Amino acid sequence: MDILKFITAGSVDDGKSTLIGRLLYDSEAILADQLEALHASNRKNDDGSIDLAILTDGLKAEREQGITIDVAYKYFETDKRKFIIADAPGHIQYTRNMVTGASNAGLAIILIDARKGVVEQTTRHSFLVSLLQIPQVVVCINKMDMVDYSEDVFNRIVADYKKLAAKVNINNVTFIPVSALKGDNIVYPSINMGWYLGDSLLSHLENVSIKIDDTSAHARLPVQWVVRPQTDELHDYRGYAGRVSSGAFRVGDSVTVLPSGFSSVISKLEIFDKHPQEVLAGMSVTVHLQDNIDISRGDIIVNSAGRPQLSNLIEADLCWMDTRPLDTTLTYLVQHNTKTVRCKIQEILYKVNINTLEKDYDEDFQLNDIGRIVIKTAEPLAFDPYQLNKANGGAIIIDSRTNVTVGALMLRQSVD
Repeated sequence: MDILKFITAGSVDDGKSTLIGRLLYDSEAILADQLEALHASNRKNDDGSIDLAILTDGLKAEREQGITIDVAYKYFETDKRKFIIADAPGHIQYTRNMVTGASNAGLAIILIDARKGVVEQTTRHSFLVSLLQIPQVVVCINKMDMVDYSEDVFNRIVADYKKLAAKVNINNVTFIPVSALKGDNIVYPSINMGWYLGDSLLSHLENVSIKIDDTSAHARLPVQWVVRPQTDELHDYRGYAGRVSSGAFRVGDSVTVLPSGFSSVISKLEIFDKHPQEVLAGMSVTVHLQDNIDISRGDIIVNSAGRPQLSNLIEADLCWMDTRPLDTTLTYLVQHNTKTVRCKIQEILYKVNINTLEKDYDEDFQLNDIGRIVIKTAEPLAFDPYQLNKANGGAIIIDSRTNVTVGALMLRQSVD
């Protein structure tokens, strides 16, 4: 079965944790000890029912305050698909946590309180979903039980969100009216909303299309290790091991090694004791080439017909994750796939006010700020624009003094 990783996002008290708890509870994806602890808990809803948010609020502070602080990951499966859920915090001060959880999600669930409609947090989370290029979006209009399951309320919020989606450039949006508290349209279709003819949330998650990039043009293999046993029986063995980050490689493909630019042809693909003719994104493989080329960790093997950009001066979107502000006088480290090089922030182009989506030209970059910068690296990076290939367009910035990750980068274009 394939795996769908999705993230939930929404304003405080929109019911994210309750929705996930309901999804796990009604799909019978809870372990016996979790179920026992759930029934033994003192936390109850106003109507006396079990508070299902307990299933995702793992931190003590979350349970005490009734909010989500860190990203909580939950795993479950049905007969059709396996799922990884990332429950992201809704507070503005935890924006960095949401970016971390959403960075490799295939779908985002954005919750909207049916009583409040589209609010500032909705704009903020929709902007982040667009920035991180999450391909599928489900807007769950929650707490429909508190507006008498009104179709008019649902239609009004749908119309409002469509305007926002156009503004932030989000496509592939599905709207589902739900009540996480009562269970309407989460796992089972709602008997209270006969006017809604679409799928329940779980049914949609089971059947939504997951696009797998199997094109050779986007084939990328960051080299993690050069395999040279140098034993008598494997005297001439030379392989390049790594995980295919995107696209597909096939035996006989013409490939180029970057940044050196040397080219060769794949002679053999090796996964343990098997020798497949093709490998796809996500597979760990050892590649053998017809020619002996000087390759080391940090290099990237790409299909010769679809080379990425190669530059040491790059325009990128930045989400700042450190409590200390960005310092353009410091030298940081940038890690792009398996390559780590020194870098400096050459220029801050602008920040984005993620409440209003307006550009702010104040160059003071603080915790959770997001904006556009120009980064200069000590060695050129072989990257794809993030909007075209997330796997080869993302990077992180590390403080070389503390080894702490301080920023997430979405590489956009070379500015050479």
